[in-house]
Amino acid sequence: MESSPNKKRKNRGKSSEDEGLFGSYKQQHKLKEAVVDMYYLLSREYPMKATAALVGNRYRLKTRQISALQGMSCGEHDLKLRQEKELGSDELSGKTLYLDGFNILILLETALSEGYIFKGVDGCYRDISSVHGTYRKVNQTEEVLKLVGEELKALGVAKVVWVFDTPVSNSGKLKVFCYELAEKYSFNWEVILDNAPDKFLVEEGGIIVSSDAWILNNCKAWFNLGKYIIERLYKNEKPPHVIIAEVS
Repeated sequence: MESSPNKKRKNRGKSSEDEGLFGSYKQQHKLKEAVVDMYYLLSREYPMKATAALVGNRYRLKTRQISALQGMSCGEHDLKLRQEKELGSDELSGKTLYLDGFNILILLETALSEGYIFKGVDGCYRDISSVHGTYRKVNQTEEVLKLVGEELKALGVAKVVWVFDTPVSNSGKLKVFCYELAEKYSFNWEVILDNAPDKFLVEEGGIIVSSDAWILNNCKAWFNLGKYIIERLYKNEKPPHVIIAEVS
């Protein structure tokens, strides 16, 4: 009996078209130039969607390139707003952190799978993966969860609250798996399933871990865990398969 396509998938990894879209200097340079244009227009309060369409058309970007462009881009106002609320790793001891579960999990799965990730103007790393309403564990899932637990434990974080989307299939199974790992490695974790996790995280009012633009703009405080972990993993080297936004 042949396996289904979903069962064959073992890594979060790249799409088959990503090397052509992001692998060459020419494509990376084009994307970085597009980010500069986005920053200029967004800083003058042009709307994100219309701006991405305009800039994407100018640089003849494909759909996945436009998704990356949007993730890497923000305007001056949003950048300053996020920077004002960002906490450093030395400010987390004894605190409770609320994690945008699928956001951080899929980013780090993608990074460890050597899929393409994109460092935005605001310093956040983002991916262009999608769970399409169903989450399935990959080879890197346990490694990522353990890595997050160990890094936050080392920073003295008192408690970690994972918040996952209830409507995403298998979120319940993931919740059980998180509690199993928490018991195995002595992590002080709570796992919450919520129908509107973005709203839940903002209204909670605590320290948030996410790279979601709306959450970062509306939360009271946040920590850039994705950047912290990715750049510690690769120390002073550029992580593989990453494109970094640069604006003056």
